Amino acid sequence: MTFVEGIKTVVVLGGAYAGARAVQILSKGLPLEGWRIVLVDRNTHINHVYVFPRLAVLPGHEHKGFIPFSKLLLPTRTQDLFIHATVRSVHPSYVVLDRAFPDRGIPTPKIHFDYLVYALGSTLPAPLDLWGSNPDGGVALPLRRKTNAVTGVMKPYAGTKQDGILWLKAHQEVIKASESLLVVGGGALGIQFATDIAVIHPEKTITLLHSRHRLLPRFDEKMHTEILDTLMALNIEVVLGERLDMQSISDNSLSATKLNNGQGQRVAKTLQGRELTADLILLCTGQKPNTYFLSEMDKRCINPHDNLAHVLRTMQLGILSVPCDAEESETEITPYPNIFVIGDAADAFGAIPAGHAAYYQGEVAARNILRLISCSSKCLGLEECLNRERHGRDGEDFLKKECEEWEPLEHYAPGLPAIKVSLGLTKSISQALNGVVRTSDDGVPDLNAAVIWRFFGCDVKKEDDMYA
Repeated sequence: MTFVEGIKTVVVLGGAYAGARAVQILSKGLPLEGWRIVLVDRNTHINHVYVFPRLAVLPGHEHKGFIPFSKLLLPTRTQDLFIHATVRSVHPSYVVLDRAFPDRGIPTPKIHFDYLVYALGSTLPAPLDLWGSNPDGGVALPLRRKTNAVTGVMKPYAGTKQDGILWLKAHQEVIKASESLLVVGGGALGIQFATDIAVIHPEKTITLLHSRHRLLPRFDEKMHTEILDTLMALNIEVVLGERLDMQSISDNSLSATKLNNGQGQRVAKTLQGRELTADLILLCTGQKPNTYFLSEMDKRCINPHDNLAHVLRTMQLGILSVPCDAEESETEITPYPNIFVIGDAADAFGAIPAGHAAYYQGEVAARNILRLISCSSKCLGLEECLNRERHGRDGEDFLKKECEEWEPLEHYAPGLPAIKVSLGLTKSISQALNGVVRTSDDGVPDLNAAVIWRFFGCDVKKEDDMYA
């Protein structure tokens, strides 16, 4: 479908858990005439990252981690587009991509928008960063691909499903070839990696290093106790309360002879002086929000301490005009009422960076866009509606008086922390929103990947359906 001159546009950058949910709601609520959705993602398929740790260790299920975007957009909305492209810059009224798409009605890399949903999330830790790391989990190494028996010479990852499958297979081979492994980071990713490797490859020596004295400290202490017992039962050495000295594994700071011992293993040190040796080091830390483009547009929008985007309760992008730790004022004014930030990139009032939190933020942002559009189409016009919305509570009071259709914008309130962590192929532990902690032993090898495929609109009836 090519673009129609004069049609209004909602651009959604990023189509994972947050962006996908926003698209689903916008697709059902946007006027069929006069409005379009343009979904932009650098991947051809949705990366279901919660199954990546398992797929990077256990062969045979790699294809299940890459879900088609095709079912997110409704077939009745023929004007909507999915664009496989990389973002180059973001501006108050347009985005710039890495290339044009003239065959799809986009003659230049610039796409103007009336509303923007910024859902670019965060970078994955090195062992799962398909875009930035080697499948061997190399520490602080540039992107490069090695030859192995399964994949041959690998080309740089370009965001396709086939590239992702090859990357995961290469990672499996590296894990298989390593007799000893050091997993750094006792969050969900590190725990899942360590336990999966221990169950699938019980002959390997595995050490888990965590800088805190408790695993998953934001959750109930029962989580820590049960996970620690499981790690010990799997013969995983656990070192708590010690932080890795990154200089000890930096190729730039030490000679190769100091980086490796006589057996060719990597030698890592903690800040407390403990030496740990391993054939492979998996750094399961260092997740960073992808807010660079917002920072380049307006540095006032980004908290310099954690690089998260400042948002209002409405999920609209705001500016840090008050100290970063101050409570948001109900009368806060934003110069960007048409830009919404959701998911891991947003400083969302204490919400944990997780798919379920991103999902609900996507709902709030999409519903607020629909409310603004409804008001602007029936009363004041889009530009005037946004101008009034810029002025916080005073602007909303005006809108209530002038527009019978006006509804106050919805506010996002994060729920209590919730999580589910696999502890090997069948065992898992979870903490529900009500705080209840439970363990189960009914897991399956692919972590029920088909459930998430259905969430994204894919009708999965058999295993082969997930090769799409």
